[in-house]
Amino acid sequence: MTAHPVSLRAQRAYVALMMTVISRGLCAASINDDEVRREVARFAPGYRIVMTVFPDGPRFALSVSDDHRFVRGDFSDAEADLVIRFKHISHAYLVFTFQEGTARAFANDRMVADGDISDSIRLVRCLNRMEALILPGLVARRAVKEYRPLPLTQKLRTAGGIYARVAASFFGR
Repeated sequence: MTAHPVSLRAQRAYVALMMTVISRGLCAASINDDEVRREVARFAPGYRIVMTVFPDGPRFALSVSDDHRFVRGDFSDAEADLVIRFKHISHAYLVFTFQEGTARAFANDRMVADGDISDSIRLVRCLNRMEALILPGLVARRAVKEYRPLPLTQKLRTAGGIYARVAASFFGR
């Protein structure tokens, strides 16, 4: 791990913001993108996912709706079917600043999955796809294990839809 001049308090605030954006982005991507929609359809309706930072850091909770979309939830880790837990706020900071990809973070033992491993891999595929869609190529190449360039029109159309839904979710629409 590299040294970070950023204080733990600032890292925590940044990770909290990113978790909010990512949870809303996953919800939007499950509506706007066919590939994410197909992955989410493989989860059972009512499936519950939590991503959190140990011991009591920022978190988000998603569940799978009856029409196979991610929806934000409010439930405990104990009620979740899958809990992805970063071991420390600085580990989450590395991932959410795109200094380290999610797959690398798992390989470096910075996060653990409590639940079915195939479901956690499916969630990572959803995260990777969403990041590839919404991030500029230069940043996305750092964030995901394998970046497949998308046609510009597809990327702009899908990313625009995701950004619009994320923005609307902050204003209560």
